[in-house]
Amino acid sequence: MASHASDPMPRLAELLRLPPYQAYSYSYPHKTAYRPIEPAQPLSQLWASERRDALFLYLHVPFCSYRCGFCNLFALARPEPAKVDRYLQQMEQQLRATTAALGEHRFVRFALGGGTPTYLDAEQLRQVFAMVERHATIDLRATPAGIEVSPETVDAEKLRVCREAGIDRVSMGIQSFSEAEVRALVRPQQREVVERAIGAIREAGFPTLNLDLIYGIAGQTVASFLASIDSALSHAPEELYLYPLYVRPLTGLGRIEAKNGGKTGFVLQPEPLDERLALYQAGRDRLLQAGYTQVSMRMFRAPHAPDLAAPVYCCQSDGMVGIGCGARSYTGRLHYSSEYGVARRSVAEILDHYLARDEASFACADYGIELDADEQRRRYVIQSLLIRPGLEHAGYRERFGADCLDDLPQLRDLIELGLADDDGALLSLNDAGLARADTLGPWLTSAAIAERMRDYRLG
Repeated sequence: MASHASDPMPRLAELLRLPPYQAYSYSYPHKTAYRPIEPAQPLSQLWASERRDALFLYLHVPFCSYRCGFCNLFALARPEPAKVDRYLQQMEQQLRATTAALGEHRFVRFALGGGTPTYLDAEQLRQVFAMVERHATIDLRATPAGIEVSPETVDAEKLRVCREAGIDRVSMGIQSFSEAEVRALVRPQQREVVERAIGAIREAGFPTLNLDLIYGIAGQTVASFLASIDSALSHAPEELYLYPLYVRPLTGLGRIEAKNGGKTGFVLQPEPLDERLALYQAGRDRLLQAGYTQVSMRMFRAPHAPDLAAPVYCCQSDGMVGIGCGARSYTGRLHYSSEYGVARRSVAEILDHYLARDEASFACADYGIELDADEQRRRYVIQSLLIRPGLEHAGYRERFGADCLDDLPQLRDLIELGLADDDGALLSLNDAGLARADTLGPWLTSAAIAERMRDYRLG
């Protein structure tokens, strides 16, 4: 792997002069680096050499009651009821074709995401859990299993269906307890609906409740952000995520602001210190004072959370099998999915294409990206380093046959610039490094992937 001296990406010292929020590296490579795979590759071959006894099953429901102004996920607001029914039938076809291609397998984690899975009614949720039981080797009642919900879609019957199926973690995006701030996010949400939803989730007995909050909202102050955090803490959630607001092209807020003309990548002109950093630091400190443990820049775990010492799922360690339009799957050398879009028209077109596929077509991957050895190493480093405890030298060496500092010498910059500590066994970000996670992820992106992302025509 080339050192930073020959890498056309900016040096870390240069990037640290910029605001700390460059891009969220939740997965590498980003989906805008995906392209058509020609010829399409049979899933049975892709998974043949992969470990299949500890897989993650993810089902994507791309429907919502409304589209929030900040959302760039693959989701469609208020689809026709017939399209939702057809989608569930198609998702079962894909699941059946995929598990047949996997052969002998076992899933040890499960998530139902979106969109908003609880946009579905109770009977449709039963249908989803039934198809999983029919076709996948998994015991949901003995497996860590989560679902994403939004406050206005929560009711007692849906929660009962989910809990009886084995769901043990509910994640709900609150974003803010301030009605003025959620209006600024173009999100029609009332606090009383939020409070009622949290109460229903607690009443249903889910072991883990996660709440998401956003900082950097127009008009938000440190005091108002801390007020939202305190409101969340009053419900003692087992997990809290603090997300910085990004205004992205083709989102509602992006259309309003038309910020930066939709450019991606680094802009090396100095800018004022981003106010989101002060909000982040205040929120982080409040949660640490409340006894929460920081797992990543975004994730905080309560002392009363179940399995406190359990590792956070990392895609570089476990294979992910994604089912549904917009879901991604990861093998060691190839990531694949359906196409990606943000604008309603683009999402609708991609969804219609998904609904028109026959079952045989789901046994092949026809859109994604192949990771060469260099990209596999970068992915491992990014996915390990940006969460605690960090990047283990021994684990990296066992997988790639060399030390991470030799393969990627630019990592030494983290130590020299006071962003990480290295005791010889573990390279771990300190508090200053975690605060810069959204700079460090893009900094570790290869020039080839960055170019593919820049060239992607987003619709």
